[in-house]
Amino acid sequence: MTVLRSVLLFVLAAVAEIGGAWLIWQGVREHRGTVWIGAGVLALGLYGFVATLQPDAHFGRILAAYGGVFVAGSLLWAMALDGFRPDRWDVIGALVCLVGVGIIMYVPRAAG
Repeated sequence: MTVLRSVLLFVLAAVAEIGGAWLIWQGVREHRGTVWIGAGVLALGLYGFVATLQPDAHFGRILAAYGGVFVAGSLLWAMALDGFRPDRWDVIGALVCLVGVGIIMYVPRAAG
């Protein structure tokens, strides 16, 4: 259950961070205005809070592992909302990142 909770928190963090950055991008680069920018800022704040809910107590480990989730999530977001089509190297790179997430977060460690 702890791994499932952790994975769900990573997904929620990715939606908040990537979505927040995308909203700000839309507000600034696509001239959609301050409401979009403000929503993006709120979403980015939510991301910072969600990261603290991870069951592991080590900030550096969580943030390092989250980096892999961010890479894969960014490609998925771009596909879903911007029509981006990753090539095989994008997909392979994202899979390598997700393997790294699994190693960093979920490989059993000796107590200590």
